[in-house]
Amino acid sequence: MSELHKFLFDGLPVRGMIVRLTDAWQEILTRRRADDAQSPWPWPVTQMLGEMAAASALMQANIKFNGALIMQIFGEGPVKVAVAEVQHDLSLRVTAKVVGEVEADAHLQDLVNVNGRGRCAITLDPKDRLPGQQAYQGVVPLNATHGEGQPNLADVLEHYMRQSEQLDTRLVLAADNNVAAGLLIQRLPAEGESNIRGMELSEQMEHFNRIATLTASLTGDELLQLDVETILRRLFWQEKMLRFDPQTPRFACTCSRERVTGMIRGLGREEAESILEERGEIDVSCDFCGQHYRFDAVDAAQIFMAPGDQPPASSTMQ
Repeated sequence: MSELHKFLFDGLPVRGMIVRLTDAWQEILTRRRADDAQSPWPWPVTQMLGEMAAASALMQANIKFNGALIMQIFGEGPVKVAVAEVQHDLSLRVTAKVVGEVEADAHLQDLVNVNGRGRCAITLDPKDRLPGQQAYQGVVPLNATHGEGQPNLADVLEHYMRQSEQLDTRLVLAADNNVAAGLLIQRLPAEGESNIRGMELSEQMEHFNRIATLTASLTGDELLQLDVETILRRLFWQEKMLRFDPQTPRFACTCSRERVTGMIRGLGREEAESILEERGEIDVSCDFCGQHYRFDAVDAAQIFMAPGDQPPASSTMQ
């Protein structure tokens, strides 16, 4: 079962969380493979989406936001856009639009940042928006790195959190066809010039840097293969930790026939009738879950009727 664990380092200005997406991640991949209209993602894209799913779950749990956290990566390359969306209850979904060939050993740079203009956008979309309230969005380039080598998603998101939240963060991500996982360590916000027990900033950083160094020693294979208890014990056996009840991320899609109806209405009657004439029906497939929504001529006519003129739903309505 998928699980997310939060913890604090007792007496230190450092918090952490670890997530392992198992059944939730496998359901996403199974639905993709089962949808005849879509082909399975190439392996490098699958790996990137798994890391995005794990990272988005960690970030959503970290901020306790009542709404959707949406991570989008876009730029130039065979992956035009990749999206991970996590709701406040940790239900999640991912998708990507791939155009062109993907090399078997492609990395983030090759997939979406070929000319160095790729971006990662984090959007916080409130569940119940107030009048005039807009979603918050932060955008960072895909060229952040700790040093030598190509930037990876963890580097990019660490840069985002330092820039948007002013919080030092260390992140380890990994994904394969069975598990998508991540470990996040973060220095707690300072209160004035000092933090816990009057701790000066230099001492805060000393503790954070020590724990961040331990975190960085975790390999991707270990993150995927070891259970949560083993990982935390191996990394932080000398630290006193305060643990919280685990949470259970899950796959869920927010698509619906009602939303698709609104999309068709937005196309306009002329465009809808043109599709019906050409294909005999309007068939819309959700990119996230593979669910198909089909509308025949009667269904389409009802969409464009005035509300008072609509008869009871036909038997073809789902």
